[in-house]
Amino acid sequence: MAGQKMVHAIEATNLADILERVLDKGIVIAGDIKIQLADIDLLNIKIRLLVASVDKAMEMGINWWQQDSYLSSKAKETEIEKENIALKRRLERLEQKSKTK
Repeated sequence: MAGQKMVHAIEATNLADILERVLDKGIVIAGDIKIQLADIDLLNIKIRLLVASVDKAMEMGINWWQQDSYLSSKAKETEIEKENIALKRRLERLEQKSKTK
């Protein structure tokens, strides 16, 4: 088995350290794609990617997942509460209209 490299636990630790550092500090990857024809923009895409821990993201003021009803049960409850309030108001208006007729 000559020529094979032996993998040490130190290399795995380095990868874990790098991942921990990236999540702790955060990293931003940005790029733009623009397609033009005769100086007319046909397509313009801006791509922004942030890789960070949840704590770091919240520290930076990023917490969109808390308001997304697909990702947060609390947001879903809030959305349902708003819908219930709107439906109750609509029902009250309809009942008032039916009483006046």
